[in-house]
Amino acid sequence: MLFKTRSAAVYGIDAHLIDVEVDFSAVKERDEATFNMVGLPDAAVRESRDRVRSAIKNSGFELPPTRITINLAPADLKKEGSGFDLPIAIGILGAYGGLHLKEASDFVLVGELGLDGVLRAVQGMLPIAVAARKAGIKNLVIPAANAREAAVVQGVNVYPVSSLTEVRELLNAAAFGTLTAVPLHVDTVELLDKAEEYAADFRDVRGQHVAKRALEVAAAGGHNILMIGPPGSGKTMLAKRLPSILAPLRFEEALETTKIHSVAGVLNKDDGLVTQRPFRSPHHTISDAGLIGGGMIPRPGEVSLAHNGLLFLDELPEFPRNVLEVMRQPLEDGTVTIARAAMSLSFPARFMLAAAMNPCPCGYHNDKSRDCRCTPPMIQRYVSKVSGPLLDRIDIHIEVPAVQYKELRSGTAAEGSKEIRERVLAARERQHARFSEVGQPGRPGARQKVFANAQMTTQQIRVYCELNSDAERMLERAMQQQGLSARAHDRILKVARTIADLAAAETIEVRHIAEAIQYRTLDRSYWS
Repeated sequence: MLFKTRSAAVYGIDAHLIDVEVDFSAVKERDEATFNMVGLPDAAVRESRDRVRSAIKNSGFELPPTRITINLAPADLKKEGSGFDLPIAIGILGAYGGLHLKEASDFVLVGELGLDGVLRAVQGMLPIAVAARKAGIKNLVIPAANAREAAVVQGVNVYPVSSLTEVRELLNAAAFGTLTAVPLHVDTVELLDKAEEYAADFRDVRGQHVAKRALEVAAAGGHNILMIGPPGSGKTMLAKRLPSILAPLRFEEALETTKIHSVAGVLNKDDGLVTQRPFRSPHHTISDAGLIGGGMIPRPGEVSLAHNGLLFLDELPEFPRNVLEVMRQPLEDGTVTIARAAMSLSFPARFMLAAAMNPCPCGYHNDKSRDCRCTPPMIQRYVSKVSGPLLDRIDIHIEVPAVQYKELRSGTAAEGSKEIRERVLAARERQHARFSEVGQPGRPGARQKVFANAQMTTQQIRVYCELNSDAERMLERAMQQQGLSARAHDRILKVARTIADLAAAETIEVRHIAEAIQYRTLDRSYWS
């Protein structure tokens, strides 16, 4: 007897549908019952036979001694995870006549079974729902804990279930045309339109007006930023408040971010959709695999978990140099490619980098209030942990000096995140209008996939960042005096374009270029 069900396997942030074929035959005398599984299952999938047997038995069903063969097709794709428990169990029940369906090809079944038949959540449910919709399969039967995550995908009927018995009753009701279960629906528009509230507000920050302005520019254009200053000057405090002025997620950004978090197993099951831009702050002891991603079956790292959001690296020189250097590709390309012998997977990693560091080991180099005890070689060794090519990929470098006593005790209220965010959103709207209305230069009719100035290509920089003669001379003088690279030249123009957008200016003026150059002065001169 043969019975077929359908499930799915996740590779990277995408899923592939898997056919689960169950065949059984009677056992002859003196032969032992067997349970064989083929189709490149990993250890977790192979162990499912023990979970499935106990779950079926404890759900009130009896299995006679038979020879059972499970095939997971296509056979050339490696299968991993415990999500195949449910389709295997349903396939066995169907093969033994426990269902009124001849096959369950109209349903995608995913879920881990407990020994008592209870269904448990699995990772990567959102990519599975997307794959089901793409394949034209409208019914998805999954654990209740994963339901909201899958229900954000329109065009798929998501049926949350909690036990093997409940799944059997649902499928039998579908066979008789008496299905009364109501698919779960999640209003994604309502989720994204909810007012975002942040516990940290820029109103709490005293002084540091230059740093606040730089963070506003960084948020408006999606630029990377590095803050350099002595301990206690407020670098970490500023960075933690940066998410409160970022533009809200668009639906396509939220969906892609949710897929990554779902695969990594860090998604909040109660929400089902990432509605705020991620803020990731790994410790400096993290490995390169933890930052970029890795494993035998590659999983996303911190740079991918920060996709469409903010990655904050505090105490930047304390990170191992090899860890920092692996960020070059994602900072430039917005993707991470992890190659293994069996497969090669790419993860999105278009994030905004915010970093903080002290100017020297003791932290008080160039500080007017305290003496620095570090020798020039000590400072050089400390600073050289952050390479020049990595600094080149950071658009804005600013000094964050110690806050003066009068500023700390001032009774004047500081500007809050709400006011700053209004200006950031206005600048973002100008960028969105610019990039959505015009095709990519050199490719007539092509549509843009750019949402911020920091993502502009070289061709787009030439189109949208034209300079008059005065601004041209100022930029040329800065390039010669500071020894800036061609990459730094492009990033100055991107930052100047953002400053002009904040000022609602159509063209880049001298003052915009001057401010953008000011944010690059720490490249070479700060430690001299």
